[in-house]
Amino acid sequence: MTFPLLLTNDDGIHSLGLQELASSLNERGHPVVILAPLTEQSAVGMKLTLRDDMAFQEHTDIADKIRVNEAAPLRVFSLDGSPCDCVIVAIDGGLRAWVPEIEPWMCISGINRGPNLSVDVLHSGTVSAAREAALYGLPSLSVSLATYSNEDYSDSIGATLDVIDRLSRLVSKKPENLLRPQGSKKVPPVDSAPDSIRSWFLQGNLFLNLNVPEAWGGAFQTVPLGARWYHNATDMLQNGSMGVAFEVGAARIEDEDLEMTDCNAVINGKAALTPLASWPQNHPLGVPQSVMEASNKMGEDGMPDWF
Repeated sequence: MTFPLLLTNDDGIHSLGLQELASSLNERGHPVVILAPLTEQSAVGMKLTLRDDMAFQEHTDIADKIRVNEAAPLRVFSLDGSPCDCVIVAIDGGLRAWVPEIEPWMCISGINRGPNLSVDVLHSGTVSAAREAALYGLPSLSVSLATYSNEDYSDSIGATLDVIDRLSRLVSKKPENLLRPQGSKKVPPVDSAPDSIRSWFLQGNLFLNLNVPEAWGGAFQTVPLGARWYHNATDMLQNGSMGVAFEVGAARIEDEDLEMTDCNAVINGKAALTPLASWPQNHPLGVPQSVMEASNKMGEDGMPDWF
């Protein structure tokens, strides 16, 4: 089953990962609306642009370039803002006048160039955009190609389409919790049954993070976050105009090889699919530990057993 999708990212509107994924989804017949940052916004987390105007533009040239299926609606827009700005504008009324024919049932953020593993999920604009959509009650998925060595997104697209195919069994109608009309009063059942986990996801209290390795053999693994460490993360520089300057960027990244974690899955050539809580744990809609643990239960095909 095909259903309408909102696409965004943090690499910007001209990113190959975004455009190639949108083209593949369009080919399959999904109505797609893209609202992505005008420029690269990597590692901005959940940054919002306040009290400044953000330029908004439709890109018919990009839509014409990536369109494969003329019968499936496809619209492409950019916003001179952050990934979370894009999601808020898209969901909370900003796109309604421009694209009334596409009402998204789900948000996909990506495909990001580079991994979003472990602690990366706190800094990533890609993951933050998916989280922002989930906070608004829209089921969401963030996707990353877990390498910087190339821009071959074919495996990442294949893995994303596999996940979307499975989610089509769950995402079967317009989200009932969009814009959270009941606020925190609408709370899913607190138990570990698959139906309960589905409710947490469909209501936007859980979302999914997918990392696809450079050499993917087709296998998935549903896993929690692992442990990734950034060493020697700052350089002090002499800048002629400003004197002393600092640059942040780790000289060495260490992924602990802990079994059954996202880092370990990618190291072993598997696509890591990680359920993440949308809200802080002590929020009224924070995911209970028992539900979080149950969301990581893996089926025989490596995907979550609640799919």
